[in-house]
Amino acid sequence: MTRTDQLAKETEVLRRPGRWLALAVLVLAVLLVAVDATVLGLATPFLSEDLKPTGTQLLWIGDVYSFVIAGLLVSMGSLGDRIGRKKLLLTGATAFGAVSVLNAYATSPEMMIAARALLGVAGATLMPSTLALIRNLFHDPRERSLAIGIWGAMASAGAAVGPVVGGFLLEHFWWGSVFLINLPVMVVLVLVGMRYIPESKNPAPGPWDLPSVALSLIGMIGVVYAVKEAAAHGLRTDMAVAAVIGAAALAWFVRRQLRLDAPLLDMRLFHHRGFSGAVLADLLTILGLSGLVFFLSQFLQLVQGRSPLEAGLAELPAAVGAVTAGLIAGNVARRFSVRSVVSGGLAAVGLALAALTLLDRSSGYPMLGASLLVVGVGAGFAFTVTADVILSSVPHEQAGAASAVSETAYELGAALGIAVLGSIVTGVYSDFVSPRGVPAATSAAAHESLGGAVEASAGLPDATAGALVTAAQDAFVEGLRIAAGAGAAVLLATAVAAWFLLRGQKLEEGVEHP
Repeated sequence: MTRTDQLAKETEVLRRPGRWLALAVLVLAVLLVAVDATVLGLATPFLSEDLKPTGTQLLWIGDVYSFVIAGLLVSMGSLGDRIGRKKLLLTGATAFGAVSVLNAYATSPEMMIAARALLGVAGATLMPSTLALIRNLFHDPRERSLAIGIWGAMASAGAAVGPVVGGFLLEHFWWGSVFLINLPVMVVLVLVGMRYIPESKNPAPGPWDLPSVALSLIGMIGVVYAVKEAAAHGLRTDMAVAAVIGAAALAWFVRRQLRLDAPLLDMRLFHHRGFSGAVLADLLTILGLSGLVFFLSQFLQLVQGRSPLEAGLAELPAAVGAVTAGLIAGNVARRFSVRSVVSGGLAAVGLALAALTLLDRSSGYPMLGASLLVVGVGAGFAFTVTADVILSSVPHEQAGAASAVSETAYELGAALGIAVLGSIVTGVYSDFVSPRGVPAATSAAAHESLGGAVEASAGLPDATAGALVTAAQDAFVEGLRIAAGAGAAVLLATAVAAWFLLRGQKLEEGVEHP
Protein backbone atom coordinates (compact mmCIF):
# COMPACT_ATOMS: atom_id res chain seq x y z
CA MET A 1 0.00 0.00 0.00
CA THR A 2 1.40 3.38 -1.04
CA ARG A 3 1.72 6.28 1.40
CA THR A 4 -1.08 8.08 -0.49
CA ASP A 5 -3.40 5.08 -0.09
CA GLN A 6 -2.50 4.83 3.60
CA LEU A 7 -3.32 8.50 4.18
CA ALA A 8 -6.60 8.13 2.30
CA LYS A 9 -7.57 5.14 4.43
CA GLU A 10 -6.71 6.97 7.66
CA THR A 11 -8.69 10.02 6.53
CA GLU A 12 -11.71 7.82 5.80
CA VAL A 13 -11.52 6.34 9.31
CA LEU A 14 -11.00 9.75 10.90
CA ARG A 15 -13.99 11.22 9.05
CA ARG A 16 -16.14 8.12 9.26
CA PRO A 17 -19.47 8.69 7.46
CA GLY A 18 -22.46 8.70 9.75
CA ARG A 19 -20.41 9.28 12.90
CA TRP A 20 -22.59 12.20 14.05
CA LEU A 21 -25.77 10.20 13.42
CA ALA A 22 -24.26 7.35 15.41
CA LEU A 23 -23.42 9.81 18.20
CA ALA A 24 -27.02 11.08 18.22
CA VAL A 25 -28.25 7.54 18.82
CA LEU A 26 -25.64 6.88 21.52
CA VAL A 27 -26.48 10.04 23.48
CA LEU A 28 -30.18 9.29 23.17
CA ALA A 29 -29.52 5.99 24.94
CA VAL A 30 -27.55 7.80 27.66
CA LEU A 31 -30.36 10.32 28.10
CA LEU A 32 -32.88 7.51 28.45
CA VAL A 33 -30.85 5.63 31.09
CA ALA A 34 -30.44 8.87 33.07
CA VAL A 35 -34.16 9.65 32.78
CA ASP A 36 -35.02 6.12 33.91
CA ALA A 37 -32.99 6.59 37.09
CA THR A 38 -35.03 9.66 38.14
CA VAL A 39 -38.49 9.19 36.68
CA LEU A 40 -39.53 6.40 39.08
CA GLY A 41 -39.59 8.81 42.04
CA LEU A 42 -42.63 10.60 40.63
CA ALA A 43 -44.38 7.34 39.76
CA THR A 44 -43.89 5.82 43.22
CA PRO A 45 -47.18 7.08 44.77
CA PHE A 46 -49.21 5.69 41.84
CA LEU A 47 -47.25 2.43 41.80
CA SER A 48 -47.72 2.04 45.57
CA GLU A 49 -51.47 2.45 45.26
CA ASP A 50 -51.65 -0.21 42.54
CA LEU A 51 -49.13 -2.86 43.72
CA LYS A 52 -49.39 -2.15 47.49
CA PRO A 53 -45.75 -2.94 48.38
CA THR A 54 -44.51 -2.94 51.97
CA GLY A 55 -42.12 -0.20 53.05
CA THR A 56 -39.11 -2.48 52.55
CA GLN A 57 -40.33 -3.63 49.12
CA LEU A 58 -40.82 0.00 48.08
CA LEU A 59 -37.23 0.79 49.03
CA TRP A 60 -35.97 -2.13 46.97
CA ILE A 61 -38.09 -1.07 43.99
CA GLY A 62 -36.43 2.33 44.14
CA ASP A 63 -32.86 1.20 44.88
CA VAL A 64 -32.23 -2.15 43.19
CA TYR A 65 -31.78 -0.53 39.75
CA SER A 66 -28.87 1.63 40.92
CA PHE A 67 -27.45 -1.20 43.07
CA VAL A 68 -27.18 -3.55 40.08
CA ILE A 69 -25.82 -0.87 37.74
CA ALA A 70 -23.13 0.09 40.28
CA GLY A 71 -22.20 -3.57 40.78
CA LEU A 72 -21.93 -4.48 37.08
CA LEU A 73 -20.49 -1.37 35.37
CA VAL A 74 -16.83 -2.45 35.57
CA SER A 75 -17.65 -6.02 34.54
CA MET A 76 -19.76 -4.91 31.57
CA GLY A 77 -17.18 -2.35 30.45
CA SER A 78 -14.55 -5.09 30.44
CA LEU A 79 -16.92 -7.50 28.66
CA GLY A 80 -17.43 -4.93 25.89
CA ASP A 81 -13.66 -4.64 25.47
CA ARG A 82 -13.58 -8.42 24.97
CA ILE A 83 -16.62 -9.36 22.85
CA GLY A 84 -17.11 -6.02 21.08
CA ARG A 85 -18.66 -2.80 22.36
CA LYS A 86 -21.18 -2.53 19.53
CA LYS A 87 -22.35 -6.09 20.11
CA LEU A 88 -22.75 -5.49 23.85
CA LEU A 89 -24.53 -2.16 23.28
CA LEU A 90 -27.08 -3.55 20.81
CA THR A 91 -27.70 -6.64 22.93
CA GLY A 92 -28.14 -4.49 26.03
CA ALA A 93 -30.45 -2.06 24.21
CA THR A 94 -32.68 -4.92 23.06
CA ALA A 95 -32.80 -6.31 26.60
CA PHE A 96 -33.49 -2.82 28.03
CA GLY A 97 -36.52 -2.41 25.78
CA ALA A 98 -37.88 -5.88 26.53
CA VAL A 99 -37.43 -5.55 30.30
CA SER A 100 -39.06 -2.10 30.22
CA VAL A 101 -42.28 -3.84 29.14
CA LEU A 102 -41.92 -6.21 32.09
CA ASN A 103 -41.57 -3.18 34.41
CA ALA A 104 -44.61 -1.45 32.92
CA TYR A 105 -46.89 -4.45 33.38
CA ALA A 106 -45.60 -5.77 36.71
CA THR A 107 -48.45 -7.20 38.76
CA SER A 108 -46.78 -7.63 42.17
CA PRO A 109 -44.03 -5.96 44.23
CA GLU A 110 -41.82 -9.05 43.84
CA MET A 111 -42.19 -8.95 40.06
CA MET A 112 -41.42 -5.22 40.05
CA ILE A 113 -38.22 -5.68 42.11
CA ALA A 114 -37.02 -8.46 39.78
CA ALA A 115 -37.87 -6.37 36.70
CA ARG A 116 -36.00 -3.33 38.06
CA ALA A 117 -32.95 -5.53 38.79
CA LEU A 118 -32.98 -6.87 35.21
CA LEU A 119 -33.31 -3.30 33.93
CA GLY A 120 -30.17 -2.48 35.94
CA VAL A 121 -28.30 -5.35 34.25
CA ALA A 122 -29.28 -4.02 30.82
CA GLY A 123 -28.51 -0.42 31.82
CA ALA A 124 -25.01 -1.43 32.93
CA THR A 125 -24.22 -2.50 29.36
CA LEU A 126 -25.23 0.85 27.87
CA MET A 127 -23.34 3.55 29.77
CA PRO A 128 -19.70 2.33 29.42
CA SER A 129 -20.34 1.08 25.87
CA THR A 130 -21.55 4.48 24.65
CA LEU A 131 -18.54 6.41 25.96
CA ALA A 132 -16.07 3.77 24.74
CA LEU A 133 -17.62 3.77 21.27
CA ILE A 134 -17.20 7.56 21.07
CA ARG A 135 -13.46 6.94 21.45
CA ASN A 136 -13.61 4.67 18.38
CA LEU A 137 -15.97 6.89 16.33
CA PHE A 138 -14.00 10.13 16.74
CA HIS A 139 -10.23 9.90 16.26
CA ASP A 140 -9.79 13.64 15.83
CA PRO A 141 -9.22 14.90 19.42
CA ARG A 142 -11.16 18.14 18.87
CA GLU A 143 -14.15 16.32 17.38
CA ARG A 144 -13.96 13.80 20.20
CA SER A 145 -14.02 16.58 22.81
CA LEU A 146 -17.18 17.97 21.24
CA ALA A 147 -18.72 14.48 21.08
CA ILE A 148 -17.89 13.86 24.75
CA GLY A 149 -19.38 17.26 25.56
CA ILE A 150 -22.64 16.28 23.87
CA TRP A 151 -22.55 12.89 25.64
CA GLY A 152 -21.98 14.52 29.04
CA ALA A 153 -24.62 17.16 28.42
CA MET A 154 -27.24 14.50 27.71
CA ALA A 155 -26.24 12.52 30.80
CA SER A 156 -26.63 15.68 32.90
CA ALA A 157 -29.83 16.70 31.17
CA GLY A 158 -31.41 13.32 31.86
CA ALA A 159 -31.65 14.02 35.58
CA ALA A 160 -33.56 17.24 34.87
CA VAL A 161 -35.63 15.91 31.98
CA GLY A 162 -36.78 12.87 33.99
CA PRO A 163 -39.14 14.80 36.29
CA VAL A 164 -40.55 16.80 33.36
CA VAL A 165 -41.24 13.72 31.23
CA GLY A 166 -42.51 11.78 34.22
CA GLY A 167 -44.76 14.62 35.32
CA PHE A 168 -46.31 14.92 31.85
CA LEU A 169 -46.88 11.17 31.46
CA LEU A 170 -48.34 10.72 34.94
CA GLU A 171 -50.80 13.55 34.38
CA HIS A 172 -52.11 11.85 31.22
CA PHE A 173 -51.42 8.09 31.50
CA TRP A 174 -50.90 5.28 34.03
CA TRP A 175 -47.61 4.74 35.86
CA GLY A 176 -46.37 2.05 33.46
CA SER A 177 -46.07 4.66 30.72
CA VAL A 178 -42.83 5.95 32.25
CA PHE A 179 -41.22 2.65 31.24
CA LEU A 180 -42.84 2.21 27.82
CA ILE A 181 -41.20 5.40 26.50
CA ASN A 182 -37.99 3.33 26.40
CA LEU A 183 -39.25 1.11 23.57
CA PRO A 184 -39.20 3.45 20.54
CA VAL A 185 -35.81 4.85 21.57
CA MET A 186 -34.28 1.38 21.83
CA VAL A 187 -35.74 0.35 18.47
CA VAL A 188 -34.11 3.39 16.82
CA LEU A 189 -30.82 2.70 18.63
CA VAL A 190 -30.67 -0.90 17.39
CA LEU A 191 -31.68 -0.13 13.78
CA VAL A 192 -29.39 2.89 13.34
CA GLY A 193 -26.61 1.36 15.43
CA MET A 194 -26.43 -1.77 13.27
CA ARG A 195 -25.69 0.40 10.24
CA TYR A 196 -23.61 3.33 11.48
CA ILE A 197 -21.80 2.26 14.67
CA PRO A 198 -18.48 0.49 13.94
CA GLU A 199 -17.41 -2.49 16.02
CA SER A 200 -14.44 -2.07 18.32
CA LYS A 201 -12.80 -4.28 20.91
CA ASN A 202 -9.50 -5.26 22.45
CA PRO A 203 -7.60 -7.34 19.84
CA ALA A 204 -5.96 -9.48 22.55
CA PRO A 205 -8.37 -9.35 25.49
CA GLY A 206 -7.72 -12.52 27.42
CA PRO A 207 -10.50 -14.40 29.26
CA TRP A 208 -13.36 -12.68 31.12
CA ASP A 209 -12.56 -13.59 34.72
CA LEU A 210 -15.83 -14.67 36.36
CA PRO A 211 -14.48 -14.64 39.97
CA SER A 212 -13.55 -10.98 39.42
CA VAL A 213 -17.05 -10.29 38.10
CA ALA A 214 -18.54 -11.82 41.25
CA LEU A 215 -16.19 -9.90 43.55
CA SER A 216 -16.97 -6.60 41.80
CA LEU A 217 -20.71 -7.22 42.03
CA ILE A 218 -20.66 -8.29 45.69
CA GLY A 219 -18.30 -5.48 46.66
CA MET A 220 -20.13 -2.61 45.01
CA ILE A 221 -23.61 -3.77 46.01
CA GLY A 222 -22.46 -4.36 49.60
CA VAL A 223 -20.92 -0.91 49.97
CA VAL A 224 -23.68 0.99 48.16
CA TYR A 225 -26.41 -0.89 50.06
CA ALA A 226 -24.78 -0.18 53.42
CA VAL A 227 -24.34 3.51 52.63
CA LYS A 228 -27.89 4.03 51.35
CA GLU A 229 -29.58 2.06 54.13
CA ALA A 230 -27.52 3.78 56.84
CA ALA A 231 -28.69 7.13 55.47
CA ALA A 232 -32.32 6.05 55.50
CA HIS A 233 -32.51 4.07 58.74
CA GLY A 234 -29.36 4.72 60.78
CA LEU A 235 -26.68 2.19 61.66
CA ARG A 236 -27.79 -1.42 62.09
CA THR A 237 -26.03 -4.76 62.30
CA ASP A 238 -27.08 -5.87 58.80
CA MET A 239 -25.64 -2.68 57.30
CA ALA A 240 -22.33 -3.13 59.13
CA VAL A 241 -22.15 -6.72 57.85
CA ALA A 242 -22.92 -5.58 54.29
CA ALA A 243 -20.25 -2.87 54.52
CA VAL A 244 -17.60 -5.32 55.78
CA ILE A 245 -18.44 -7.93 53.14
CA GLY A 246 -18.47 -5.28 50.41
CA ALA A 247 -15.16 -3.74 51.46
CA ALA A 248 -13.52 -7.17 51.77
CA ALA A 249 -14.79 -8.18 48.33
CA LEU A 250 -13.45 -4.97 46.74
CA ALA A 251 -10.06 -5.43 48.44
CA TRP A 252 -9.94 -9.02 47.16
CA PHE A 253 -10.97 -7.75 43.71
CA VAL A 254 -8.08 -5.26 43.60
CA ARG A 255 -5.61 -7.89 44.79
CA ARG A 256 -6.81 -10.37 42.17
CA GLN A 257 -6.55 -7.79 39.36
CA LEU A 258 -2.91 -7.12 40.23
CA ARG A 259 -2.11 -10.82 39.85
CA LEU A 260 -4.02 -11.62 36.64
CA ASP A 261 -2.31 -11.49 33.24
CA ALA A 262 -5.56 -10.23 31.68
CA PRO A 263 -7.38 -8.41 34.51
CA LEU A 264 -11.00 -7.32 34.39
CA LEU A 265 -9.74 -3.84 35.32
CA ASP A 266 -6.09 -2.89 34.92
CA MET A 267 -5.33 -1.23 38.25
CA ARG A 268 -2.19 0.32 36.73
CA LEU A 269 -4.49 2.84 35.06
CA PHE A 270 -4.67 4.58 38.44
CA HIS A 271 -0.92 5.23 38.33
CA HIS A 272 -1.73 7.93 35.75
CA ARG A 273 -2.22 11.07 37.84
CA GLY A 274 -4.61 12.63 35.33
CA PHE A 275 -6.81 9.52 35.24
CA SER A 276 -6.94 9.20 39.05
CA GLY A 277 -7.50 12.92 39.52
CA ALA A 278 -10.37 13.00 37.02
CA VAL A 279 -12.06 9.95 38.59
CA LEU A 280 -11.72 11.38 42.11
CA ALA A 281 -13.05 14.76 40.97
CA ASP A 282 -16.11 13.09 39.43
CA LEU A 283 -16.82 11.05 42.57
CA LEU A 284 -16.54 13.99 44.98
CA THR A 285 -18.50 16.33 42.71
CA ILE A 286 -21.43 13.94 42.46
CA LEU A 287 -21.18 13.38 46.22
CA GLY A 288 -21.51 17.11 46.86
CA LEU A 289 -24.35 17.57 44.36
CA SER A 290 -26.51 14.45 44.67
CA GLY A 291 -27.83 14.98 48.16
CA LEU A 292 -29.02 18.46 47.24
CA VAL A 293 -30.60 17.32 43.94
CA PHE A 294 -32.32 14.45 45.76
CA PHE A 295 -34.05 16.81 48.20
CA LEU A 296 -34.59 19.79 45.90
CA SER A 297 -37.62 18.19 44.23
CA GLN A 298 -39.22 17.76 47.65
CA PHE A 299 -38.54 21.42 48.45
CA LEU A 300 -40.19 22.55 45.22
CA GLN A 301 -43.25 20.32 45.64
CA LEU A 302 -43.84 19.94 49.38
CA VAL A 303 -42.56 23.31 50.58
CA GLN A 304 -43.36 25.64 47.67
CA GLY A 305 -46.45 23.73 46.49
CA ARG A 306 -45.47 23.11 42.85
CA SER A 307 -46.87 20.24 40.81
CA PRO A 308 -44.48 17.47 39.65
CA LEU A 309 -44.36 18.97 36.16
CA GLU A 310 -43.74 22.49 37.51
CA ALA A 311 -40.99 21.17 39.77
CA GLY A 312 -39.35 19.43 36.83
CA LEU A 313 -39.49 22.59 34.73
CA ALA A 314 -38.05 24.61 37.62
CA GLU A 315 -34.93 22.39 37.56
CA LEU A 316 -34.34 22.84 33.81
CA PRO A 317 -31.77 25.70 34.12
CA ALA A 318 -29.27 23.12 35.38
CA ALA A 319 -29.75 21.07 32.21
CA VAL A 320 -29.51 24.15 29.98
CA GLY A 321 -26.27 25.19 31.67
CA ALA A 322 -24.80 21.69 31.44
CA VAL A 323 -25.61 21.34 27.73
CA THR A 324 -24.20 24.76 26.86
CA ALA A 325 -20.98 24.31 28.84
CA GLY A 326 -20.47 20.76 27.60
CA LEU A 327 -20.47 21.85 23.97
CA ILE A 328 -17.64 24.37 24.44
CA ALA A 329 -15.68 22.75 27.29
CA GLY A 330 -13.07 21.08 25.06
CA ASN A 331 -12.16 24.31 23.24
CA VAL A 332 -12.04 26.27 26.49
CA ALA A 333 -9.75 23.66 28.10
CA ARG A 334 -7.37 23.83 25.11
CA ARG A 335 -7.29 27.61 25.16
CA PHE A 336 -6.65 27.86 28.88
CA SER A 337 -5.84 24.58 30.68
CA VAL A 338 -7.52 21.41 31.86
CA ARG A 339 -7.01 22.17 35.53
CA SER A 340 -8.28 25.76 35.27
CA VAL A 341 -11.50 24.65 33.54
CA VAL A 342 -12.16 21.74 35.89
CA SER A 343 -11.22 23.65 39.06
CA GLY A 344 -13.09 26.76 37.91
CA GLY A 345 -16.20 24.72 37.10
CA LEU A 346 -16.15 22.97 40.46
CA ALA A 347 -15.58 26.24 42.32
CA ALA A 348 -18.58 27.77 40.51
CA VAL A 349 -20.75 24.84 41.58
CA GLY A 350 -19.50 25.21 45.14
CA LEU A 351 -20.33 28.92 45.23
CA ALA A 352 -23.80 28.26 43.77
CA LEU A 353 -24.45 25.69 46.49
CA ALA A 354 -23.23 28.20 49.07
CA ALA A 355 -25.84 30.66 47.77
CA LEU A 356 -28.53 28.06 48.47
CA THR A 357 -27.76 28.30 52.19
CA LEU A 358 -29.90 31.47 52.00
CA LEU A 359 -33.05 29.54 50.97
CA ASP A 360 -36.23 29.81 52.99
CA ARG A 361 -39.84 28.74 52.44
CA SER A 362 -40.73 31.94 50.61
CA SER A 363 -37.58 32.27 48.47
CA GLY A 364 -38.37 33.52 44.99
CA TYR A 365 -37.50 31.49 41.94
CA PRO A 366 -34.93 33.90 40.38
CA MET A 367 -32.33 33.13 43.06
CA LEU A 368 -32.95 29.40 42.87
CA GLY A 369 -33.02 29.36 39.06
CA ALA A 370 -29.80 31.38 38.81
CA SER A 371 -28.07 29.03 41.26
CA LEU A 372 -29.18 25.98 39.28
CA LEU A 373 -27.94 27.56 36.04
CA VAL A 374 -24.49 28.13 37.58
CA VAL A 375 -24.49 24.55 38.91
CA GLY A 376 -25.25 23.27 35.42
CA VAL A 377 -22.57 25.39 33.73
CA GLY A 378 -19.89 24.46 36.27
CA ALA A 379 -20.74 20.77 36.21
CA GLY A 380 -20.92 20.76 32.41
CA PHE A 381 -17.39 22.15 32.14
CA ALA A 382 -15.95 19.85 34.80
CA PHE A 383 -17.59 16.57 33.80
CA THR A 384 -16.93 16.99 30.08
CA VAL A 385 -13.23 17.70 30.53
CA THR A 386 -12.69 14.93 33.11
CA ALA A 387 -14.41 12.42 30.80
CA ASP A 388 -12.08 13.51 27.98
CA VAL A 389 -9.07 13.14 30.28
CA ILE A 390 -10.16 9.66 31.38
CA LEU A 391 -10.66 8.42 27.80
CA SER A 392 -7.47 9.97 26.42
CA SER A 393 -5.36 8.63 29.33
CA VAL A 394 -5.86 4.96 28.41
CA PRO A 395 -5.11 2.79 25.35
CA HIS A 396 -7.91 2.22 22.81
CA GLU A 397 -8.34 -1.40 23.86
CA GLN A 398 -9.14 -0.44 27.48
CA ALA A 399 -11.66 2.29 26.67
CA GLY A 400 -14.61 0.23 27.95
CA ALA A 401 -13.03 -0.51 31.32
CA ALA A 402 -11.95 3.12 31.72
CA SER A 403 -15.44 4.37 30.85
CA ALA A 404 -16.89 1.96 33.39
CA VAL A 405 -14.59 3.34 36.11
CA SER A 406 -15.89 6.83 35.33
CA GLU A 407 -19.52 5.67 35.52
CA THR A 408 -18.86 3.73 38.74
CA ALA A 409 -17.47 6.91 40.31
CA TYR A 410 -20.79 8.61 39.48
CA GLU A 411 -22.85 5.80 41.05
CA LEU A 412 -20.71 5.57 44.18
CA GLY A 413 -20.64 9.35 44.54
CA ALA A 414 -24.43 9.49 44.26
CA ALA A 415 -24.87 6.81 46.91
CA LEU A 416 -22.43 8.50 49.30
CA GLY A 417 -23.92 11.94 48.65
CA ILE A 418 -27.47 10.85 49.38
CA ALA A 419 -26.22 9.02 52.47
CA VAL A 420 -24.02 11.78 53.91
CA LEU A 421 -25.99 14.88 52.92
CA GLY A 422 -29.29 13.02 53.22
CA SER A 423 -28.49 12.11 56.82
CA ILE A 424 -27.91 15.81 57.54
CA VAL A 425 -31.33 16.76 56.15
CA THR A 426 -33.17 13.91 57.89
CA GLY A 427 -31.29 14.46 61.15
CA VAL A 428 -32.16 18.16 61.31
CA TYR A 429 -35.71 17.51 60.14
CA SER A 430 -36.45 14.81 62.73
CA ASP A 431 -35.63 17.21 65.61
CA PHE A 432 -38.46 19.68 64.97
CA VAL A 433 -40.98 20.21 67.78
CA SER A 434 -44.60 19.35 67.02
CA PRO A 435 -47.17 22.05 67.94
CA ARG A 436 -49.51 21.55 70.88
CA GLY A 437 -52.59 19.47 70.21
CA VAL A 438 -50.94 17.03 67.79
CA PRO A 439 -51.53 13.40 68.88
CA ALA A 440 -48.42 11.31 69.55
CA ALA A 441 -49.10 8.90 66.67
CA THR A 442 -49.59 11.76 64.22
CA SER A 443 -46.44 13.46 65.49
CA ALA A 444 -44.42 10.26 65.02
CA ALA A 445 -45.66 9.91 61.44
CA ALA A 446 -44.86 13.56 60.74
CA HIS A 447 -41.27 13.12 61.97
CA GLU A 448 -40.62 10.30 59.46
CA SER A 449 -40.56 12.58 56.41
CA LEU A 450 -41.93 15.85 55.10
CA GLY A 451 -44.35 13.91 52.89
CA GLY A 452 -45.47 12.03 55.99
CA ALA A 453 -46.10 15.31 57.82
CA VAL A 454 -48.27 16.64 54.99
CA GLU A 455 -50.25 13.39 54.88
CA ALA A 456 -50.55 13.10 58.67
CA SER A 457 -51.86 16.67 58.98
CA ALA A 458 -54.92 15.84 56.85
CA GLY A 459 -56.88 14.54 59.83
CA LEU A 460 -56.19 17.52 62.11
CA PRO A 461 -58.11 20.80 62.61
CA ASP A 462 -57.04 23.45 60.11
CA ALA A 463 -55.09 25.60 62.56
CA THR A 464 -53.21 22.64 64.08
CA ALA A 465 -52.58 21.09 60.67
CA GLY A 466 -51.17 24.37 59.36
CA ALA A 467 -48.88 24.76 62.36
CA LEU A 468 -47.60 21.17 61.99
CA VAL A 469 -46.87 21.51 58.28
CA THR A 470 -45.16 24.89 58.79
CA ALA A 471 -42.94 23.50 61.55
CA ALA A 472 -42.06 20.49 59.38
CA GLN A 473 -41.32 22.68 56.35
CA ASP A 474 -39.11 25.03 58.38
CA ALA A 475 -37.13 22.07 59.74
CA PHE A 476 -36.76 20.56 56.26
CA VAL A 477 -35.52 23.84 54.78
CA GLU A 478 -33.05 24.25 57.65
CA GLY A 479 -31.67 20.77 56.93
CA LEU A 480 -31.50 21.61 53.23
CA ARG A 481 -29.53 24.79 53.95
CA ILE A 482 -27.00 22.91 56.09
CA ALA A 483 -26.68 20.18 53.45
CA ALA A 484 -26.12 22.83 50.77
CA GLY A 485 -23.35 24.31 52.91
CA ALA A 486 -21.73 20.90 53.36
CA GLY A 487 -22.01 20.26 49.61
CA ALA A 488 -20.41 23.65 48.92
CA ALA A 489 -17.49 22.77 51.19
CA VAL A 490 -16.99 19.43 49.39
CA LEU A 491 -17.07 21.09 45.94
CA LEU A 492 -14.66 23.88 46.90
CA ALA A 493 -12.24 21.36 48.43
CA THR A 494 -12.51 19.23 45.28
CA ALA A 495 -11.74 22.29 43.15
CA VAL A 496 -8.51 22.81 45.10
CA ALA A 497 -7.60 19.11 44.84
CA ALA A 498 -8.26 19.10 41.08
CA TRP A 499 -5.96 22.12 40.65
CA PHE A 500 -3.04 20.05 41.97
CA LEU A 501 -3.97 16.58 40.65
CA LEU A 502 -4.54 17.81 37.08
CA ARG A 503 -1.37 19.93 36.96
CA GLY A 504 0.23 19.68 33.51
CA GLN A 505 -2.68 17.65 32.09
CA LYS A 506 -3.59 18.61 28.51
CA LEU A 507 -6.20 17.53 25.99
CA GLU A 508 -4.85 16.13 22.75
CA GLU A 509 -4.39 18.67 19.97
CA GLY A 510 -3.36 16.82 16.85
CA VAL A 511 -4.97 14.07 14.82
CA GLU A 512 -4.92 10.76 16.62
CA HIS A 513 -4.32 7.85 14.23
CA PRO A 514 -6.42 4.76 14.87
